[in-house]
Amino acid sequence: LAIRASTGVEVWKPEGFKAPYVQDPAFARDESKLCRAIVYSPNGRFLAWANGSTVQICTVSNWKVVHKLPRPKAFYLKFSPRSTYLMTWEIYTENPKDEVKEKPNLFLYDVASGREVFSIIQKRHADWEMHWAADESLFAVMVGGEVLFYEVKPDTEFPTKPTKRVGGMRNGGVSVSPGPSPPYVTFYVPGTKGAPSMCRLFRYPNLEANQPVASKSFFQADKVEMMWNQKGTGVLLLTSTDVDQTGVSYYGKQALHFMTTKGDSYAVQLNTEGSLHAVAWSPRSTEFCVVYGFMPAKATLFNLKCDVIFDFGTGHRNSIYYNEFGNLLIFGGFGNLPGYLEVWDLNQKKQIADLKAPDTTLLEWSPVGDVFLTATTAPRLRMSNGFKIWHHTGALLHETHWPEKQELLEVIWQKYAPGALKENTISSVKIEGIASKTPQASKQKYVPPGMRNSFSAGSGETASSAATARAPIPGLPPGYRSSAQQAKDKKQKPKNKNKPNEGTANTTNSNKATNGQSGQNNRAVSAGGPNNSAGNGQDKKNRPKTAPTPSPTVTAQDGNGTAENTPKRPQHGSGDPEKDKKIKTINKKLKDIKILKEKNERGEKLEQTQVIKMNSEAELLKELKALKAS
Repeated sequence: LAIRASTGVEVWKPEGFKAPYVQDPAFARDESKLCRAIVYSPNGRFLAWANGSTVQICTVSNWKVVHKLPRPKAFYLKFSPRSTYLMTWEIYTENPKDEVKEKPNLFLYDVASGREVFSIIQKRHADWEMHWAADESLFAVMVGGEVLFYEVKPDTEFPTKPTKRVGGMRNGGVSVSPGPSPPYVTFYVPGTKGAPSMCRLFRYPNLEANQPVASKSFFQADKVEMMWNQKGTGVLLLTSTDVDQTGVSYYGKQALHFMTTKGDSYAVQLNTEGSLHAVAWSPRSTEFCVVYGFMPAKATLFNLKCDVIFDFGTGHRNSIYYNEFGNLLIFGGFGNLPGYLEVWDLNQKKQIADLKAPDTTLLEWSPVGDVFLTATTAPRLRMSNGFKIWHHTGALLHETHWPEKQELLEVIWQKYAPGALKENTISSVKIEGIASKTPQASKQKYVPPGMRNSFSAGSGETASSAATARAPIPGLPPGYRSSAQQAKDKKQKPKNKNKPNEGTANTTNSNKATNGQSGQNNRAVSAGGPNNSAGNGQDKKNRPKTAPTPSPTVTAQDGNGTAENTPKRPQHGSGDPEKDKKIKTINKKLKDIKILKEKNERGEKLEQTQVIKMNSEAELLKELKALKAS
């Protein structure tokens, strides 16, 4: 394993089957913190990485650095199909102070000698690389709206001028087949108003507009992704639009088409609505798999005539991963899905493992084809970085948690030349693995803090018992009640109209007041009684009843606990409104000073005006005493 991290470049290897992966001491660890790219050559002989100062190439056999290329700004690296050349790409910039403003940013180096053989200006981030034929006799590069073809002949100087040019490709694309020479070339030409987008398949060097082998047109396509099978006999066209005019999908609208080098073209029929999540060719080049539809998404296997071979059913999946031999397939559910993995045996057409790898941002099969790697990497996720090695039966073989405050950026397997490894026998018997030490997410249902002390329906637990049993917020003591909860509790409490016992003296006065009030009421009744002949001579029934106006009363209790009604005594001032106003103002200031003194005792910082106000307490008390005495 080659590992790129925020602390440099490392190489890890296992000491044996089921043995943990450890750092290879033969590889001199690069301590650079600016490593932007790392890549193995297709034949597995070389490892290259960009460390922010140079691009280094080392041989895998002895981990010896053979070349240091002067490309400090290298952002992307890629080898040619036969590992003869290394491509480096930098972000294009212009310096107005330089004499030559436009400088090349795409470079090609000969791996054997380390010599730069080609350079060109390439402003595109996507589709930046050169598209090579499988035998490296030809490569195409798209610059601006033009595709340039260069023919590379042995025992001659590397070409600096293009052999052919194809224009009218602005915002388009090009793809060269990986099959035998002469290769097939696919062009994508975006549509204009009233004209559809089009993909055309040509056999090099016959690239004239009237010489296509096959063509496919479509109106709904803002971009097209062209995917060849390994034999170069067929190409899948994944078309997509940024906006779905029908409003069915937020992610736009996708469609899948297929063209063959025999001149056939098909539209792949998907029998359900929804997004097209993933498409992948089998390494056997005889079938391809598609994941599509609303979640849970369907997965279907198609042959070269776009007929359904096998239906995998539905599941929470949005990605496809074939191993090197095409006998094992993984469906993954990543991104906004929780990381479900399904491992299928394609020879038997049956599922052999079902596991979960949450927070996975990278998955790659081993070249051996029976184990695979999952990793959590930055910048997609900057927490809990690390990687795991799994057996295809679902057993965990290795787990490494990256240290805190460090970021794992990339993990890649060493490559091997085609045919160097033999296909392993697939077994569905699960082997014994290790237990993961990754913390598992809690399965307890989340309860908002404001509801953690409330009554839980069906649990038989009251608010008070729940508060005693657990703390509503981590770090707070059990039974803690927030200010909002306390205010709510006060509203729910029954109002107590009875005041505490006021003593014997008050009871006596209350009795007198009550008796006096009763006498008044009795006199009022007597005056209006039936035996009273005074008045206007009208009968009692004809006179309106007027109830006496009750005086304000307060409930008190005597010594025997009997509640009595006692009239409130009105509070009389000094008789001077101006003096009463001054006394009220001073009392308010003294109350504010008391609050300030409490804050000062708690250690809170007071403003200068608040300190002056607090120091004026003695003067206010003296003034208040003088007002009350006068």
